[in-house]
Amino acid sequence: LRTHQWCFILFNVLLFHVLLFGADLLEEYFLRSLPFSYTDAKTLEIREGARKLNMDPLKANLSYSISSTATCSDREIFLLVLVCSSPESRTRRNVIRQTWGNVTDARGYAVLTLFALGKAASAATQLEINEESQKHRDIIEGGFIDSPETQTQKMLMSVEWTVTFCPQARYVLKADEDVFVGIPSLAGYLLSLTQLEDVYVGRVVHQAVPDRDPESPGFVPIHRYSGEFYPDYCDGSAFVMSQDVARKVYVAAKEVPVSVPPDVFVGICAKKAGITPIHSSRFSGEKHISYNRCCYKFIFTSSNMKEDELFEDWKEASDGVECSL
Repeated sequence: LRTHQWCFILFNVLLFHVLLFGADLLEEYFLRSLPFSYTDAKTLEIREGARKLNMDPLKANLSYSISSTATCSDREIFLLVLVCSSPESRTRRNVIRQTWGNVTDARGYAVLTLFALGKAASAATQLEINEESQKHRDIIEGGFIDSPETQTQKMLMSVEWTVTFCPQARYVLKADEDVFVGIPSLAGYLLSLTQLEDVYVGRVVHQAVPDRDPESPGFVPIHRYSGEFYPDYCDGSAFVMSQDVARKVYVAAKEVPVSVPPDVFVGICAKKAGITPIHSSRFSGEKHISYNRCCYKFIFTSSNMKEDELFEDWKEASDGVECSL
């Protein structure tokens, strides 16, 4: 081939990679939201309230609405993983316990994985959950019936439990039950952060529009949220909050309607507390990433995982074989 033909081929190869990775890099490094200034009186009030939050009254009040066999140890938990699960998904929870949820240590730092549920509509299913909870001691259960309409309530319950019973957790990962989580790579990323407070990181969603269709399950009436767009928030399949963010979300939540989707709910609370979401393309959002061993050692999450996929992918991705650049 002649020189100009080689140049043409090289140009197309470079163009392919720019198109493949350029969008995520653009989002991550150039479209990141500007930090909020803390001049707003309400923002300052929320941040101060979070700093002075008294846990003792919370423990007394929570005992009526949340039952839990799960406990945080007295030592510091580096990463607390809260998997939002449905009561009927016992098999899925067992798969997570046998794969990525079985990681209890990352680079010498403690990791704890728990499951957040609401009450089962069926008495038989509820009995199975009670037995499962006593066996594994890793279930946090709200006093509400678990349904599509109570997912935001479940999110709030998870935050309440965290700030009340696990205040020594440095970071909190919220994940859906169909997600693969690369704990080692995520822990390495969190350890590399120079920002120690206001860490709210995931795949950031920009200018999402509220669902105004009354026939839709996700309908949000205008009197509940009047804005044309939601504030930037991290996609709900998986995102990380530092402990101080969880406290600020808890304090801000008193003025945010639970009728909005759970990930949007956290985003609105974060905005009220002056917290800017941080984008990372290593969170897949709602996307399922085709399996590649080295890719799965690098990414933080992949969604829509089947149970057999979790077993096979985890076995290969957790082997000791290193990947080249």
